[in-house]
Amino acid sequence: MDDTEYGLFVDWDKMETGGQELSPKVLNCTDFQELKQLSRQGYWAKSHSLRAKVYQKLIKEIPCRTVTPDSSVYRDIVGKLVGKRNASTLPLPEFVDDRQVPSYCLNSEGIGAVRKILLCISNQFPDISFCPVLPSLVALLLHYSQDEAECFESVSRILACNDPNRRLVDQTFLAFESSCMTFGDLAGKYCQGPHKLMVAVSEDVLEVYSDWQRWLFGDLPFTYVARLFDVFLVEGYKVLYRVALALLKFFHKVRGGQPMESNNVKEDLQTFVRDIGKSVTPEKLLEKAFAIRLFSRKEIHLLHMANEKALQQKGITVKQKRQNVHLAVHAENFKSEIVSVKEMRDIWSWIPERFALCQPLLLYTNQEHGNSLSR
Repeated sequence: MDDTEYGLFVDWDKMETGGQELSPKVLNCTDFQELKQLSRQGYWAKSHSLRAKVYQKLIKEIPCRTVTPDSSVYRDIVGKLVGKRNASTLPLPEFVDDRQVPSYCLNSEGIGAVRKILLCISNQFPDISFCPVLPSLVALLLHYSQDEAECFESVSRILACNDPNRRLVDQTFLAFESSCMTFGDLAGKYCQGPHKLMVAVSEDVLEVYSDWQRWLFGDLPFTYVARLFDVFLVEGYKVLYRVALALLKFFHKVRGGQPMESNNVKEDLQTFVRDIGKSVTPEKLLEKAFAIRLFSRKEIHLLHMANEKALQQKGITVKQKRQNVHLAVHAENFKSEIVSVKEMRDIWSWIPERFALCQPLLLYTNQEHGNSLSR
């Protein structure tokens, strides 16, 4: 096992480790296109130490703010912040949405280390107001760090990225909600069959799509999320949308013919993603993700900016804590003799998310306004 340098926090009995001795030991590649192909192919996926070295190299190349907390900062503050408390019972910061921290095959020391690192990140990044993927990110990177301080520095660099053309992690509710709306727009355009299924079995399709990041960082098994992260570090945020859309496509293929109740489609999706190993390999998932055509970074950026602007116009700010801004038509405020509430929700699900933020308003009915063309 190549766990002598990395893997202090790993429970090796839970890890899939076949083929380690046949895996490559070094990566000599600087060309972006070649690196992209290698990451998609899983070139470093079977060597724990090589993947760790690649991650450290790629993260060190992220352009960051001048003052970005590093490993020495962590060593200075961790003792003061944690004190004598048991690491495994430390409270999670508010911005992680109080959801369960994935263990990702970590040992007990690693599970405690995740909470210590999150506490220190909360101390050093006071501007983060909502970042539910962060526990998963920390748990994943602990696998490929020599100690807690190195993991803290890696996560800090990802959070402190200041390249305007490189979006990595949503850190506000405004950005998070905008990404959910953008995912809904992309699903309606590029996954029409699965999208129709989601509309048919859910009252509020955006509430279903609001879990799209959780499918990736929380529900996906460790082997899959590590393969996703391989590509994410090279290609960026667009990869997350691609893989989440691929999950939606596979869910539709595997579960589309089976009856589903509207009150548990979120749970059905979550269960499917957690058990994805029964039906889809990591290779097939990535293959499906990159088979989606006509999908550009520019399109995602424009959708995200338009959705963010629409949310701001509804009063959502960068300081906002999580609130319900989902887009379903409210049954108690909707009246029509032509379409039902469910039919109106179906219609509403097909218009761009930024316009669906508004409730439908009746402008004309011949019962009230008559049918005279002159009026």
